[in-house]
Amino acid sequence: MNCAERIAAIFEGELVDQVPFALKGWRIPQCEMERVLRNEGLGIVDSRSVYRSVSPNIETQTLIYNRDGVGYQKTVIQTPKGELSAVHRRVAPEKTESTTWRIEMMFKSPADYDAIEFMIRDKQYIPDYEPFLKAREQIGGEAFFKTSMPGSPLHTIMYSIMGLETFSIEWAERRERVIALHDAMAENEREIYSIVARSPAKVVQCGGNYTPEVLGKQRFVDYVLPHWQEVGAILHEEGKLLGCHLDANNRLWAEEVGRSELDWIEAFSPAPDTDMTVAEARKMWPGKVLFINFPSAVHLEEPGVIEEATVQILKEAAPGDRFIIGITENVPDHRWRESFSAILKTVNKYGRLPIK
Repeated sequence: MNCAERIAAIFEGELVDQVPFALKGWRIPQCEMERVLRNEGLGIVDSRSVYRSVSPNIETQTLIYNRDGVGYQKTVIQTPKGELSAVHRRVAPEKTESTTWRIEMMFKSPADYDAIEFMIRDKQYIPDYEPFLKAREQIGGEAFFKTSMPGSPLHTIMYSIMGLETFSIEWAERRERVIALHDAMAENEREIYSIVARSPAKVVQCGGNYTPEVLGKQRFVDYVLPHWQEVGAILHEEGKLLGCHLDANNRLWAEEVGRSELDWIEAFSPAPDTDMTVAEARKMWPGKVLFINFPSAVHLEEPGVIEEATVQILKEAAPGDRFIIGITENVPDHRWRESFSAILKTVNKYGRLPIK
């Protein structure tokens, strides 16, 4: 059973030969150590989109520039309702997975509401299954492929359009306008649901990164759970599996997650990183596939401590079905070789199923 077959079987709820250790994407460079780990069983869970978007009535310009040795990207969007712009700072180009920091948000004042709503409503979505099919065929059994779709529109507005401080002000002073943006985005993105449901991808990640300290319980109940319910109904009708990237503290809404439409949870980061253990997650979320993120803080420890932490995780995951030990975040370049070796060695030794 190769990597892709094993992970596919786990998502179907089957009891395979052992718990896998898998990276979310190709998070380490191609090198001798990477080949050693792959040969010893390290798996990959990769992703490809199954749709693309067009905005026929909007003009977008992207400007790339450097200031004091730092790279920036400015996006300028021209709409019939006004101009929008945002600036991102490029971070750590040496990382395998590149990332950026938003330093100037698109929403700058209430005068931007009309332009942002026009931008949202102007988007159109087109099925594009070829990249997914091509990647899966080229990689073969070396990786399992999932796909992604947007999460809760309110969360997108909070993090990607306004920023937390501005969102808090607008939620307090012009909540009806924020909700209008939410409703416009929810209506527009419904087109994506059926496109993904008809796609060749079996496993779907629907947004994530929900933080209870910021989002709060009530907004989670009012805006995230209904989103999952609507998306889940459409995906489940076509036999797809709905998941979400829940890598923060989850105790506040653990019961709601357990009763939700989610079939699997990505990036659950157990204690000491967050406020729940693997044992608690398995108890609160029965029947759901758990693709965890190995606790980030533990990567900094000595191999013996890493091995002990891995054994404890395996014990708490017993009997080990519907479970993947994963790496879903970046690991310091000077630690992954030693840490990943310790985790994989321990999983191969103690992760045979069923775990007693």
